Amino acid sequence: MINNNYLVIMAGGIGSRFWPMSTSETPKQFLDILGTGKTMIQQTVNRFMGVIPMENVFIVTSSNYKSIIREQLPEVPENQILMEPCMRNTAPCIAYASYKILKRNANANIVVAPSDHLITDETQFQKIILQSLAFTAEKDVLLTLGIHPHRPETGYGYIQASLQSKAAEGIHSVEGFKEKPDLKKAEAYINSGNYFWNAGIFIWSAKSIVTAFEQYLPEIAKVFAGANSIYDTPEEQAFVDVTYPDCQNISIDYGVMERASNIFVLPAEFGWSDLGTWGSLWEKRPHDKDGNTVVGNGVHLFDCKNTIVTVPNDRPVVLQGLDDFIVAEANGVFMICKKEDEQRIKEFRAQVIG
Repeated sequence: MINNNYLVIMAGGIGSRFWPMSTSETPKQFLDILGTGKTMIQQTVNRFMGVIPMENVFIVTSSNYKSIIREQLPEVPENQILMEPCMRNTAPCIAYASYKILKRNANANIVVAPSDHLITDETQFQKIILQSLAFTAEKDVLLTLGIHPHRPETGYGYIQASLQSKAAEGIHSVEGFKEKPDLKKAEAYINSGNYFWNAGIFIWSAKSIVTAFEQYLPEIAKVFAGANSIYDTPEEQAFVDVTYPDCQNISIDYGVMERASNIFVLPAEFGWSDLGTWGSLWEKRPHDKDGNTVVGNGVHLFDCKNTIVTVPNDRPVVLQGLDDFIVAEANGVFMICKKEDEQRIKEFRAQVIG
């Protein structure tokens, strides 16, 4: 039943790898980094329409971003914007939303999704989500989506599936989660046929995930179970502001998914990318004949190849002889960086802003 379907969007990250365009004041999820006319979080909400009623959409974010969310997503009820007073990774934010949803609806079935990922085949995505929700509504399981890998990617975590064990059509038990591998190991994963990229999208019933918190992260469970009487009351935010900083700083992957025995994966393909780097953005934006992708009407390229340029406000810029570079101007900073060195962007940011 669609009224039992809920969505939790995690939107508290600061998007430091997309600096200087993404800043702690306006991070990646609130930007239109693809030039589509919609921000990443707006695209995320829109792709669930028809699957999750708007009155069942929750967004967990930093208290610093409430006004941005109200501006970009006025259709989301204000009491469903859950504000973290500080960053505590994904386990506490998922626990907070799950306990609050469970109080509202004991039969709730929840999708947890990041706010800043790209999905190009939204029809197939909705089909996969509906299949997942039907499965978790009937089974006491924790389900995650795995993406069929099409290259030996070293920037993603992997899910090892047991292809011999099938719980339902296309759904397999999980043998293990693997951290970001080196190239040799990533190539071995690809060749094995039973490893999938970890997309960080989870589906489960509210009862199942709360039970998992009680078993594997009891201190976090105790905090949010203890708030049951104050959810959806004027005292809720004050309670969260006081107790949230004391929560363990731990991801849902480490805290629950790598420890529980009822973990399953649904391998899928729907044009997913986490858009975690400028390089991944270069892959997804349209290119000219030389492999360049440009946002900015004043940009003029000469003898450039495989370069991504983002210079807004029609500022005239001439670039010559660049091959495999990132060029970005935003927030008073102009950056030129080799794509192969983009992991140093956090270092550059620290040098500039302190």
